[in-house]
Amino acid sequence: MSDNPFFATSTLVHELPPFAEIREEHYLPAFEQGMAVQLAEIAGIVADPEPPTFDNTLVALERSGALLRRVRLAFDNQESSDTTPVLQELDALLSPRLAKHADAIHLDAGLFARIDALYRQRAELGLDDESLRLLERYRTAFVRAGAELSAEDQQRLRDINAELAADEASFRQNVMAATRDGAIVVERAEQLAGLSPDAVAAAAENGRALDLDGSYVLSLKNFSNQTELAALADRSLRERLLAASLGRAAGSNGPLAVRMSALRAERAALLGFPSHAAYVVADETAGTVEAVDAMLGRLIAPAVANAEREKAELLAAARQDGLTEIAAHDWAYYAEQVRRASYQVDAEALRPYFELERVLHDGVFRAAELAYGVTFAERKDLVGYHPDVRVFEVFDEDGSSIGLFLGDFHARASKRGGAWMNELVPQSDLLGKRPVVVNNLNIARPAPGESALLTWDEVRTLFHEFGHALHGLFSDVRYPLFAGTEVPRDFVEFPSQVNEMWMVRPELLAGYARHHATGEPLPAELVERMAAAEGFGQGFKTVEYLAAALLDWAWHTLPAGHEVADAEEFEAQALRRAGLAVPEIPPRYRTAYFSHIFSGGYSAGYYAYIWSEVLDADTAQWFRDNGRPVRESGEVFRRELLARGGSRPALDCFRAVVGRDPEIGPLLARRGLG
Repeated sequence: MSDNPFFATSTLVHELPPFAEIREEHYLPAFEQGMAVQLAEIAGIVADPEPPTFDNTLVALERSGALLRRVRLAFDNQESSDTTPVLQELDALLSPRLAKHADAIHLDAGLFARIDALYRQRAELGLDDESLRLLERYRTAFVRAGAELSAEDQQRLRDINAELAADEASFRQNVMAATRDGAIVVERAEQLAGLSPDAVAAAAENGRALDLDGSYVLSLKNFSNQTELAALADRSLRERLLAASLGRAAGSNGPLAVRMSALRAERAALLGFPSHAAYVVADETAGTVEAVDAMLGRLIAPAVANAEREKAELLAAARQDGLTEIAAHDWAYYAEQVRRASYQVDAEALRPYFELERVLHDGVFRAAELAYGVTFAERKDLVGYHPDVRVFEVFDEDGSSIGLFLGDFHARASKRGGAWMNELVPQSDLLGKRPVVVNNLNIARPAPGESALLTWDEVRTLFHEFGHALHGLFSDVRYPLFAGTEVPRDFVEFPSQVNEMWMVRPELLAGYARHHATGEPLPAELVERMAAAEGFGQGFKTVEYLAAALLDWAWHTLPAGHEVADAEEFEAQALRRAGLAVPEIPPRYRTAYFSHIFSGGYSAGYYAYIWSEVLDADTAQWFRDNGRPVRESGEVFRRELLARGGSRPALDCFRAVVGRDPEIGPLLARRGLG
């Protein structure tokens, strides 16, 4: 297929993939050719008659796989952002083949021998810091992938990896199907009482998009507690909505979760670890299972106590409606009633002040300009992988082009739930690449001619995901292994969480929080009440999060050979043991749709969000209190941390910014747990 666009480097700006030319039929040939070419490149490295050197082994390894990298990054993004039955079939077909391909490299004895020889003489090689780290990280990766195992154990490892890759593809496809099929169809607008007019209009537009003209459709988000629960006055509809959310994919994915956790435990045992969690965390900033246990354990009791205090306030409000107890589908609704009564903050009334275009340009982009000196220009001459996708070129303070940012903001049936950042082209000085990154969100599409209005949580998500985008855009490393977000999993959320702090800066709020129809700014007194209201609900949020984190931990601290009979019973027991069995607060994700850990790379790593929040809260305080102008502080954060990617130890980057080790106090204060 000589016209396959993946077979040549893109000639577009910063090698943006030529999406106008890419067709579904291009992917499989490009994957097959990409894997074959890379294996030939690896064979050439191993067969080199010259003794191993840094250039003929490590640099050659970093240069290998260019075609495979191009097609894989484009495919992975499109399969999650704009999938089709053909792409899903390809995902199921290719996942185990790609796992086999990775094993063919990591378990190549000749290649590992060359890397190991260089590692043993590393003190004599005269390498600079980034090159030395590249050597160390490659050797660690090969050992962790089984390079030192016996041939028999390596074969079992190959089998496990292929099985897990197939199961992960099945899990994510089951979640997507169940999320789509679980949408709630409402026939009459009055059943949606409590939702704002624009939210009702968006539900009608969603119905039209799903060929259900005349109906109102509430599509499920990827997490448990759906956002509409805070507004819907119809209690039976709230119950129906939450039940659909919590019951997703239980029949199909429960058994898969049992199988996958067992396979991961077996693999960890082969590699010399007592559990998958121990294997994962050994290469993260946390270091040990005990360190994670201690941090999570410190938070559980005060979080539950905080939630109990909140529940008492909610019950007082619910009694006015004749209720004698709070159910899970009531919590968000009465929490909103308490916020209105106590703080005079109405979440639905806030939406008109958060119009997507203004939040994006005068909030998210403006914050990046204030802190880092960058500007953004939309490139309507460049196309994305879907008509919704917008392309922006990013310029540094001196006018030079940094890279491209793609924004894909709206929900659609072909997109998985949630919000995330992907790289389409990772930065690398060695390869002469500038970064191309994409943010995906799932904001409800407005009715034709109407503005897209955001909830406060969606504003936060927009800032959060753009923090990941900046991590990729500001990357300034030599080797692709270290580019952008290629950092430990329990560090990767830190820059994105830091970026959330800009959403409440007064100088930014004044610019982006304006009524979409009148242009009136969000009233100053409402901003103050919003800040006060932020503290209310931290008990719920922390318990909801911790329940998911401990559920992940329970699945992945199992030893090899431990048999789980039923996923739902295991989940219930795990929450009881952790002290987090709070019926009114389901975990943010239940097992059957916990894509982060069963298909998204966060297995034994969901603790990372709150582990990273320790660093985030500490850094936000540093930005406020260090006495420097925002622009100067931003430059330090960019230069010492965002630009460094994985090229030096993560906590060394933190220390280079803040000047000391992280402290947990600011996090405890933020969450009301001190």
